[in-house]
Amino acid sequence: MKERKIWIGRWLVGVAILHTVFGLVIGTRVLADIATRGVVDSVGEDPMVGVIVWFLLFGAVMALLGMAVTMLERAASFQGARGLGIGTALLAIAGVVLMPASGFWLAFPPAIALMRR
Repeated sequence: MKERKIWIGRWLVGVAILHTVFGLVIGTRVLADIATRGVVDSVGEDPMVGVIVWFLLFGAVMALLGMAVTMLERAASFQGARGLGIGTALLAIAGVVLMPASGFWLAFPPAIALMRR
């Protein structure tokens, strides 16, 4: 019996790491301002602060999703794969439509792989 390759969750974790590192690089000044003002209630109404914070939080959520998918890939039966793939594809489509020059394109390979499971 051929062993199934486990790569989908790892791909998502890798994208999450790239996403987070990119956010840290482009948001260095904003994050320094947050540290200076104090973290609690530091986002306020500044849209750039909100953008960087959500960028980093989305990276964390994607890493958690990737870890969960890796565990599911290791399971003998991956019942929720198709639904998870459809949801990931819809999220990627929305992201690409709203921001074509973004990394949302990187979500299509794992989405397609999950739908095919």
